[in-house]
Amino acid sequence: MENNIQFEQLKPELYNTYIHIGTKAYNQHYTHLWPNGNTKTYIENSFTKEVLLQEEKNQDTILYVIKIESEYVGLLKITLHKKLQEFSRADALYLDKIYILNEYSGKGIGAKSLQFVEKIAKNNAKKVIFLESMQKGMALPFYQKHSFKIAAITQVPFSNVIEDEKPMYLLKKIL
Repeated sequence: MENNIQFEQLKPELYNTYIHIGTKAYNQHYTHLWPNGNTKTYIENSFTKEVLLQEEKNQDTILYVIKIESEYVGLLKITLHKKLQEFSRADALYLDKIYILNEYSGKGIGAKSLQFVEKIAKNNAKKVIFLESMQKGMALPFYQKHSFKIAAITQVPFSNVIEDEKPMYLLKKIL
C-alpha cells in the first residue's frame, strides 16, 4: 500500500474533499478533547471553505490531500516558514496538521507522510521540522519513533477543550 500513496496539493475542486476528510478524521481521533464530544469550535476554525480560502492566500501555507489509488485517506497542512526557538523562519518548517482516517491508520501512511514533509523541508534548505502532539495517545510514540524529540510543553489553544486534555508537546526533528 505504501507505494500507492500520493500527495495532491489542494485545489479549489478538492475543498469539499479536504473538509470532509479533515472533519471525519478529526472526529474519529479527538472528540474526547471536547465537552460532550462537540468538536464544532475546532471544525469551524479548521475545516470550512472560508478557512481554506484564507489559508490558500498565505504563501507559507501548503495544503495536501493524501490519496491511495482513487481514495482520499488523509490530509497535511504545512507552514513553510515559521520561527521555532533558536531557528529562524527561514530554517524551520511547521507540520501543522497530519490527519489520517481511522480505517487507514497503521498502514504506513503516517510514516510516508513524514518522509514527504522531510523531503519538502530539505528541498527548502530547512534545518528543523516541528509539530505539536497531544501528550496522551498514540501520536506521541509514533513521532518519537520517527526521531522527533520533545522541545517544549504547550497546550491546545481553545479555551473550551476539557482541561485535563489540553496538554501537548512541541516536538522537533533536526535535519
